Amino acid sequence: MMLRTGGILKLAALLSTLTIVICLILHFMEIRTDFWQRDVSVNLVNEVAKPVQHKCGLSKACPEKHFAFKMASGAASVVGPKMCLEDKTIMSTVKNNVGRGINIALVNGRTGEVYKTDSFDMWAGNVAPLIQFLKGIEEGTVVMMASFDDPSTKLNDEARKLIADLGSSVINKLGFRDNWLFVGGKGIKTKSPFEQHIKNNAETNKFEGWPEVLEMEGCVPRRED
Repeated sequence: MMLRTGGILKLAALLSTLTIVICLILHFMEIRTDFWQRDVSVNLVNEVAKPVQHKCGLSKACPEKHFAFKMASGAASVVGPKMCLEDKTIMSTVKNNVGRGINIALVNGRTGEVYKTDSFDMWAGNVAPLIQFLKGIEEGTVVMMASFDDPSTKLNDEARKLIADLGSSVINKLGFRDNWLFVGGKGIKTKSPFEQHIKNNAETNKFEGWPEVLEMEGCVPRRED
């Protein structure tokens, strides 16, 4: 009788232990499931909240057969201009390829390849190298220009006309320490829509002696002919 009672007690203890183990397993599974669900929810929220990145940080994507660009003029005489094309920085202070005056990047209008960059000092330099550079630009080239410090003191009528022929509407009134951004092209038939200009004005300048920095972005159509 005592053996039977002992067996029953052992069986009861075993069942009790098994019940506790099962409950612990179910509880653990419930916690893990809850963690997984919350993790998935957080990931989904992050995916929804994550902003879409466009080339060069543009506010919207460019259509097909267009080149994305974004650029900024120089800041006073301290920080040089910056140009980005198709998500690549092509001119900047960090790249050490900008200088005082007018900074220029030449881009193949069909492929988007940047094949030449240069800067021309229009304060203490000579306008002749700029004129020679402008005359050598090939048909179908996209031309990107950005000012730094002073872009105009040494400009003459010949240089201004060559830049106007690239599609600039502003070049003839560009003055001492004005800020200016321009994207045009050799062989363009109309005035370029990609140009910004702000006058050096002691009453409105953001920096002492210089106007505020200009920024411009856009999509340049690829040349197909």
